[in-house]
Amino acid sequence: MRTFTFIKDMPVFEKASGTIVGNVCDISISASGIVTGLLVKKNKLFHPLFFLDITDSHCSEDGILIENINSLKKPLEPSANTFLHQNSLTGKWIKNQKGETVGLLKDVYFLEEMGTIVGYEYTDGFFSELSEGTRILQSVIPPAIGKDAIIVDANPM
Repeated sequence: MRTFTFIKDMPVFEKASGTIVGNVCDISISASGIVTGLLVKKNKLFHPLFFLDITDSHCSEDGILIENINSLKKPLEPSANTFLHQNSLTGKWIKNQKGETVGLLKDVYFLEEMGTIVGYEYTDGFFSELSEGTRILQSVIPPAIGKDAIIVDANPM
């Protein structure tokens, strides 16, 4: 299980040459709440972003391994949600099935082999975080990701 915060800025290595081809800068999340891929910033002038399908990569403690540079595709679908860039999910309201506000999305926990999100880290604000620490909702079923909020059927961990 990984978090976005853990893989952000990780190097992406090409298996054939052992060369770093870029760094993870974001994740792509489908409307049904599945991590579909990673956004990779190549080590070139103007730092173009490329999409890496989650099934075309292997994540370790030290970086992301891909078969070859052709695994990086461009561009990202316009409808895709990302954590930081396009249709950003960071800071979106998390609401439960009853419509009650749980907090603001801070990070996601996901299984990198399948892309399934299993938990949502959220905050009620700076002072709440200081007094209560990190708060996580365990995912039960895929969320509904909307323009203004993420509706989650989840249990607090």
